[in-house]
Amino acid sequence: MSSFLQSFLNPKKNFLARMHMKAVSTRLRRYGLRYDDTYDQYYHMDIKEALNRLPREVVDARNQRLKRAMDLSMKHEYLPEDLQALQTPFRSYLQEMLALVERERKEREALGALPLYQRTLP
Repeated sequence: MSSFLQSFLNPKKNFLARMHMKAVSTRLRRYGLRYDDTYDQYYHMDIKEALNRLPREVVDARNQRLKRAMDLSMKHEYLPEDLQALQTPFRSYLQEMLALVERERKEREALGALPLYQRTLP
């Protein structure tokens, strides 16, 4: 069943998945974002931990992309066409670190160790 689901969601095999990926890519290019920029660090603590482990330059570039996207959105504008062509919305920078953090968390849970972080309310 899972292989069927994976083939259904694979853009190379499914026309609808390919259309969805193209639509998401277009929307991300308009604002100069990458797909990993859409992950919210306040939604899941693993994402926050993964962002903390990334190099400072990568996090700074992410913050700059988010600021630029918010600025363009508030102005009801898009990036110029020449800059949109240079964007790489599906180049991942967070997935590998996020997978590592999730694997470490699951290993700690399996061993019965205390969690690395607790969710706290501000």
